[in-house]
Amino acid sequence: MTETAHAATGATADDAAETNLHEQRGNPARPHEPAHEPAHEPAHEPANGPAHGAANGPARARVTPGGLLKGLLKTTRPKQWIKNTLVIAAPAAAGRLFSGHALLTLTLTFVLFTACAAAVYLINDARDADADRAHPTKCRRPVAAGRVPVPVAYAAGGVLAVLGPLLAAWLTPPLVPALLTAYLGMQLAYCVALKHVLVVDLVVVTTGFLMRAVIGGVALGIPLSRWFLITTGFGALFMVSAKRYSEAVQLAGKAGATRALLTEYTTGYLRFVWQLAAGVAVLAYCLWALEGHHTPAAGLLPWRQLSMVAFILAILRYAVFADRGTAGEPEDVVLRDRALALIGLAWLAMYGLAVAHW
Repeated sequence: MTETAHAATGATADDAAETNLHEQRGNPARPHEPAHEPAHEPAHEPANGPAHGAANGPARARVTPGGLLKGLLKTTRPKQWIKNTLVIAAPAAAGRLFSGHALLTLTLTFVLFTACAAAVYLINDARDADADRAHPTKCRRPVAAGRVPVPVAYAAGGVLAVLGPLLAAWLTPPLVPALLTAYLGMQLAYCVALKHVLVVDLVVVTTGFLMRAVIGGVALGIPLSRWFLITTGFGALFMVSAKRYSEAVQLAGKAGATRALLTEYTTGYLRFVWQLAAGVAVLAYCLWALEGHHTPAAGLLPWRQLSMVAFILAILRYAVFADRGTAGEPEDVVLRDRALALIGLAWLAMYGLAVAHW
């Protein structure tokens, strides 16, 4: 079975890359290393058999109810749930974030989107369990390690994939379940085939982020500015392609360290994509910010227009890490770089003042 892809967000189109360079070496659980076998094990047992490495949790590990629930939760990638907060982007930009109805609707939308994303992770890991067992780091995933049986992962993913759109059809406007269904279809198609298609894989990852931003506006019936959509889409493409570029730079020449498709991209091409995306995102944001220039100023200063400075600085600062090939983990770049964090807070403050008409 072909090795599982990781994109923007890893095994699925949304998953963040989980393979770090220091984990590629010295792993005692590689399938071809039969050392440290218990004395009662047959010496001739195949290295890629069910018990391929005790250090990583053998596939034959005893399943307990507590361990199963913990494994299922880990498989849904809780660390990645933060990406789903993009559902508040459009309502926040429109100044419609703090009413009771908006908060309830957005919370529900966040939960339903998270459930659909979790369904994709569960089904993907169940489908790629065999390939993951042969991978130096993915073999630690609960399904590959045997802590979550493959049929259970399929069943849990299927239940979430059905319940998410059904509950949305009952509790939210009609376009929300339609978007969730489209998201599920796109992500599952990515897991099966699209992750092996050049350029299309980048588009699918980017579209997943864009759908998060769109669904919040759709849930509250907020008209979406064309500039908002362009900024969000190309901003996502900038981070996705910078991530891929960093992976290509760091893993160059390391056979088997990542999926085959990444080796088909050249670093020059990926650099071109993230530079193009950054330029379009900046231009679109400026046009979006200037849309209201003809209206009378409602605040002390034109905060919306001034926020362009912080946005451009944030793009330029992030591009430093992309250029170095160290933007492989976007969440780490955003959270750990103090300058970028301060720029982000300044942008939030200025745009918040613009929305509040101060």
